[in-house]
Amino acid sequence: MRHALIAFAALIIGMGAPAFAASDPTPSGLLAALLGARQWLNTPPLRPEDLRGKVVLVNFWTFSCINSLRALPYLRDWAKKYRDSGLVVIGVQTPEFAFEKDVTNVRQALAALDVEYPVAIDNDYGIWRAFANDAWPAFYFIGADGRLRHRVLGEGGYDESERLIQQLLSEVEGAPVTGNIEAIQGQGIQAAADENDLRANETYIGYDQAQGFASRGGIREDAPSLYRTPSALPPGQWSLSGAWTVGGEFAALNNAPGSIVYRFHARDLHLVLATASRDHPVRFRIKIDGAPPGVDHGFDVDAEGWGSVGEDRLYQLVRQTRPVVDRTFEIEFLDAGVRAYVFTFG
Repeated sequence: MRHALIAFAALIIGMGAPAFAASDPTPSGLLAALLGARQWLNTPPLRPEDLRGKVVLVNFWTFSCINSLRALPYLRDWAKKYRDSGLVVIGVQTPEFAFEKDVTNVRQALAALDVEYPVAIDNDYGIWRAFANDAWPAFYFIGADGRLRHRVLGEGGYDESERLIQQLLSEVEGAPVTGNIEAIQGQGIQAAADENDLRANETYIGYDQAQGFASRGGIREDAPSLYRTPSALPPGQWSLSGAWTVGGEFAALNNAPGSIVYRFHARDLHLVLATASRDHPVRFRIKIDGAPPGVDHGFDVDAEGWGSVGEDRLYQLVRQTRPVVDRTFEIEFLDAGVRAYVFTFG
């Protein structure tokens, strides 16, 4: 699946079948699929009358995707800023990994991320397919006339999106809806990527999409195996050390200790991690070029590199303050049972 960093837009002003037919109070098309969600969070199930005459912004996301997380400051701001003018922001949580189907994990993520607007659970990809979507994040702007007016795939273009929201709301009000379009600074994990120094690509660890694996002998699919890290790694390559079983979606550590090493070039390094059991957190320690990270530690570790996996989510492990150059990242897990899914960068 596709995680989009740079936004591109498809302008669909006045095109497409309406979500509400003029003579029929029943929604059709896109909003029918949306309202057909089997489960909602942050709201009772939405009904056609909840959206009629409203401008609707539908955001496809998933809570362990860094691209989705970096869009949240804008979505939260718009939901509050334009709510009284008739904007309804709706998140569609469409999972990439199996743990993202667990509604308990989704609820925890919404609370931690301060997401208060309605969220539809789309575990079967029914809403995703109805919208013909193919990216996290994605933004669909539906006017009060029920027509799809604009689509944006990926991050960026936020000023233009907010101007469009104002335009669509002005059509409802019959008078201009204006307001200052101010720069929004995401904090922590949600801060914008440093694109000037971003030379590392999203890297999956499960064999279904793995690339750049450098341990001798390659990945042995679904078989408990002992791996070793080579003496040197070129940029963009990674390796395992210790007793791991690599599945299609993730690599699981069978016995502690075990480690993952990656040679990367980026300000931020993230890793999606989970545990086999919520009752057994997994301790870990990271190093950068063989030393504790110090001031370059990420949100989820301290200056000595210590952290633990207690929730199934994305962990920010490195945020560099010094000049960004090629560096070697290592994470050593001190307990068995951790599952590692994908590296992402910023």
